[in-house]
Amino acid sequence: MVFKNVKLAAVFMFFLFGTVNAFALDEGGATARQVVEKFQADLIDVMKEGKKLGYAGRYEKLKDPISNSHDLTKIARIVVGKEWEKLSEAQQQKLVDVFSRLSIASYAHNFKDYSKESFVFDSEEETTRGGVVVHSHFVIPGDKPVKFDYMLKEKGNSWRIINIIANGVSDLALKRSEYTTILQREGFDALMAKINEKIDNYSKQ
Repeated sequence: MVFKNVKLAAVFMFFLFGTVNAFALDEGGATARQVVEKFQADLIDVMKEGKKLGYAGRYEKLKDPISNSHDLTKIARIVVGKEWEKLSEAQQQKLVDVFSRLSIASYAHNFKDYSKESFVFDSEEETTRGGVVVHSHFVIPGDKPVKFDYMLKEKGNSWRIINIIANGVSDLALKRSEYTTILQREGFDALMAKINEKIDNYSKQ
């Protein structure tokens, strides 16, 4: 059973910015709800093949769905807060790359098989800052459903996820505190080592 004890380690951070009507189709793009539901459908498809694919196969199949639905650069910036501006351009790019790999690895680890789970849309709302929150829940047969709140902002002509909160808990909020502390006390290389260690652990479990 996937997510037997729910602690989502996949995702993503704080407050929203953006413009225009969140519920209307933007030019050539999809609504916030459509972005979320496409990602959820892709995730379920990978889960259905999860055992056959193995961790490496799930990781490869999740690369595009995550990159196409999440603003990974924004997420990386938010997770280190003000420390971002202290990093060189090369360090910033390295952080985005490693955090992107961590995000994909987390999904590949947590959503590893399929037992007729499904996502159900609940509602969506605009925030006072022009963003959108899409509320849904993850149905797990024989277990309690998991509530997911997807926070999105506009990027170009499309919507992108910048945070996912599972049952009221944002793993990224916890990471922000941890990662900024490591950066301040131990430096950039120590942070990279910490994240790469977590990615390695996901691949072995």
